[in-house]
Amino acid sequence: MGFWKKLFGRKKIEEIETDNPEQIVYERDKVDFHDAEERRRYFTGCLEQIGEAEKEINLLKGEYTLVTSYLTDMEEIEGLPPEQSAELKGIAGRLLSLEQERKRYLDKRDRMTEREYRHMRSQEEEIEEGIDKLKEAEKYQKLIKQDLMRLDGERHAYAYRKSELGNGLANLRGMAIICLIALVSCVVMLLILQLGFSMDTKIGYYLSAAAAAMAVTVIFVRYTDAEKEMGKVEKAEGRLIQLQNTVKIRYVNNTNLLEYLYLKYDVESAGRLQELWNLYLDEKEERRQYAEAEAKLEYYSKQLVSVLSGYRVKSPERWVLQPGAIIDSREMIEIRHGLVIRRQNLRKQLDYNSLLAETAQQEIKEIAAEYPQYAMEITELLDKYTASVSEY
Repeated sequence: MGFWKKLFGRKKIEEIETDNPEQIVYERDKVDFHDAEERRRYFTGCLEQIGEAEKEINLLKGEYTLVTSYLTDMEEIEGLPPEQSAELKGIAGRLLSLEQERKRYLDKRDRMTEREYRHMRSQEEEIEEGIDKLKEAEKYQKLIKQDLMRLDGERHAYAYRKSELGNGLANLRGMAIICLIALVSCVVMLLILQLGFSMDTKIGYYLSAAAAAMAVTVIFVRYTDAEKEMGKVEKAEGRLIQLQNTVKIRYVNNTNLLEYLYLKYDVESAGRLQELWNLYLDEKEERRQYAEAEAKLEYYSKQLVSVLSGYRVKSPERWVLQPGAIIDSREMIEIRHGLVIRRQNLRKQLDYNSLLAETAQQEIKEIAAEYPQYAMEITELLDKYTASVSEY
């Protein structure tokens, strides 16, 4: 009876929908949690997702705090009383005047705009590291895309194979129905010959029974093999989805990192940043020749830093490189706009990784509640993973 139930029962063939790269899918139904290896692999995948998210959060928080401190400094400067603001603007004005005087001495063959020079100079200490980060991120982006394409191809291959197996199972059920109808028809004809014409139909019964037995055996074997292969394909598909989740996380984080670095350095590629860096080094060497103007600039820069330090400005040195913003509110607004965009970008990444960690933790809790017999094993895996992360 079990065979006929399998044979004529309805089997749903699932179609794999196109995934959103930012959407993390948990295919819990395709995991056999009573299988120790599958159970451990699934929990380890969730823990790795949590670790990946927490690692990104720790890296992003420092940059987020720095950008926030810049915005706080702007509010502090803009909120100064008129007398103190006038003093600060006077120092900034002299500093800006010296900057303009020095500009007249510079080589007229401008290699880069003043805005580009100021931008590179404000980030001079981290440009080389930024170039390396950008090159590495761009290279890694290509590798991730290749992995996603390969995994997508495998995913469609599994979908095609499942469709084939589904059609095969349906055909076998149809064949079974045909065999059953044929057997019933033969029996009816033999009964008519036996009862209506008094013919000896024993051999006919034997042949019909033998033919039906052979047909059922062949169909049963093929149907069982197809079902086994379907199970293997579904398990392999589940493992592939877990792997896709990990690659998607890396893709999203790497894409966000690239977007942020492009925004931070105001470039569209690592090659452009390298080009600007080389131009900046040449320009800096030419400007070094104007030591006297630089000396005056240093004096007023220290004076500006000293005054700003008395106003609870956390990063007074930053304003030495942009005194025009202290004088011109439009420039201050432009700088604030750029910082707000950077902070929004960082917040987007923080929210994504926080949600990722929370979702993975919730997934573990739900599984632990659904399978309480494995709660201790889950706790041990969690403690072991936490200990390894702490050592690292």
